[in-house]
Amino acid sequence: MGKHGFGMTLLGIGLIATGNAGFAGSPPLDPGVRTGTPSAGGPLAGLGATEDSFFLSARTRFGEVDSVSGTLPGETGFGLGPRFNLNSCAGCHAYPAVGGSSPPVNPQVAIATLDGARNNVPPFITRSGPVREVRFIRNPDGSADGGVHDLFVISGRHDAVGCTIAQPDFAGAQAMNNAIFRIPTPLYGLGLVENIPDNNLIAAKAAGAALQKALGVAGHFNTSANDGTITRFGWKAQNKSLLMFAGEAYNVEQGVTNELFPDERETAAGCQLNVTPEDTTVLKVTASSGSPASDYSSDIVNFAAFARLSAAPAPVPLSATAKLGAALFLAVGCQACHIPSQTTGASAYTAQSNVTFQPFSDFAVHAMGSGLADGITQGSAAGDEFRTAPLWGAGQRLFFLHDGRAADLDTAIQAHAGPGSEANRVIANYNQLVSQQKQELLAYLRSL
Repeated sequence: MGKHGFGMTLLGIGLIATGNAGFAGSPPLDPGVRTGTPSAGGPLAGLGATEDSFFLSARTRFGEVDSVSGTLPGETGFGLGPRFNLNSCAGCHAYPAVGGSSPPVNPQVAIATLDGARNNVPPFITRSGPVREVRFIRNPDGSADGGVHDLFVISGRHDAVGCTIAQPDFAGAQAMNNAIFRIPTPLYGLGLVENIPDNNLIAAKAAGAALQKALGVAGHFNTSANDGTITRFGWKAQNKSLLMFAGEAYNVEQGVTNELFPDERETAAGCQLNVTPEDTTVLKVTASSGSPASDYSSDIVNFAAFARLSAAPAPVPLSATAKLGAALFLAVGCQACHIPSQTTGASAYTAQSNVTFQPFSDFAVHAMGSGLADGITQGSAAGDEFRTAPLWGAGQRLFFLHDGRAADLDTAIQAHAGPGSEANRVIANYNQLVSQQKQELLAYLRSL
């Protein structure tokens, strides 16, 4: 018997409950976001001096604020718009430190009218809600869309004279159930993720095949249509590398053209205010950051380097309650998708070869059912499939799920269940726990 009169064994992966197993008790309470020092945001341990200076300079570049011209006070980055979601990478990836996810106060509300812009704030963007991007599922003719439709335009800004484009019709899209949302994914530790060989990902998933089969978990890896290798970044694991991730985000989220995405997405007359690409390799350095590698590199190379050289989120020592929760995490079957450990291959970076680390993800995509489905296909990830969200850093995360609909862990867990979801049996196991046991599992997740 367990501590709470609730015996658990994995018998065919079904949770066997006794005693007061049917008594749910009061709903569990998410312990909440850990306070104190951020558990991430610094460089990987063991970097060489040159790598460390590159990281520090790249982190500064990641925080630059863009304007259209790059000449406004405090907004010296160049190339904002014509359509954009925010004016800084660090504005979206902000909490608990630079490189994370949405902060407590959403900066998108203030950016709507910055520098004379005349944007309305859509109703799904709130001061206390998550930073969001919007995708439309279908085009007006009914064909598949799936692309990002930026929230704001530069029309009316002091540095965008002559541009008169309008915001998309978000109200109309919502009325037709044609708008879905995504929130920023944390960037911490992603150099380790980038350096997991495909064979290691495949082997880690295959090691749990019996457990997955018993729980009805399948999943598959998203892959590059060009070389067939596993893609692993983004909510649907749609991006192959950190450089691709950075280049696409710079163009899509801030409207800055770059050497990977050199064309403006908006071609309206009067809004083509800069030469393209706006972000390029620096041929003549005019200021020194302390890292020549950073100074000569484009913004997107710096952004990728910041993520690549960032340390993984650090867990805290487990309390007695969290230790019980760690056992329950395994007992209910969460590790079928949230594989605790992965191992890197041979790395070009100091002390990063053959490192075993704990992201709590298989980096595969899984069918999550109609309740979470967004109707967007990316690569081989279908409209109801999402990458297993890494759980490292969950202790200091404010918003959960791809669209940020959940602000507490129990709500996020329950949302995994629904028609067609691979997680249904795991959530059923979770719901067999009595309230105090659920509380222990949540305490464990908040320790990560």
